[in-house]
Amino acid sequence: MAEEKTPKAAKAPKAAAGAASVAEGAPPPPRMKKHYEDVVREAMTQQFGYKNALEVPQIEKIVLNMGVGEAVNDTKKVTSAANDLGLIAGQKPVVTRARKAISTFKVRENMPIGAKVTLRKTRMYEFLDRLITVALPRVRDFRGLNPKSFDGRGNYALGIKEHIVFPEIDYDKAESILGMDIIVCTTAKTDEEARALLKAFNFPFRQ
Repeated sequence: MAEEKTPKAAKAPKAAAGAASVAEGAPPPPRMKKHYEDVVREAMTQQFGYKNALEVPQIEKIVLNMGVGEAVNDTKKVTSAANDLGLIAGQKPVVTRARKAISTFKVRENMPIGAKVTLRKTRMYEFLDRLITVALPRVRDFRGLNPKSFDGRGNYALGIKEHIVFPEIDYDKAESILGMDIIVCTTAKTDEEARALLKAFNFPFRQ
């Protein structure tokens, strides 16, 4: 019986070693996610007195939207914009189309007019990191974000006039300079909580 058990006992260390190697090979969590877990959550709890960790607001998703006014004359501009947005987001965007025709602007129904992408989890935190540490500081004459651009439901919107502030875009290869809207959606119930949450993430709000 002892001889039969020997092979099984020998396999156990190998399985354990295999599990350890998988854990060691796993990529580290995004820097901003770790910042939330180690710093932001505790700071928010102290400020608002949450009794349950699940009550603490968090960033749920980030939506990037890029409109292309020049698409009226050249639909290829939308393809170019979508490609650039994909580089910025690290995820394939969806081409947005006009819901109805607007003759004044020469817009036809179902005409491609822009691109958008929704980021969650790891890609959301990675984009957030690049936005705060690299892109916003590169904005010309940047004086801080508007602290009042909340929608009353804990979501924050900001606009960027030149998408080339993102490091993924090569200025020399960009076909045109495009603006984009960034909507940060949180689980906060009030604007005050959402503002405190984004401040804890080092959003550079104007004083």
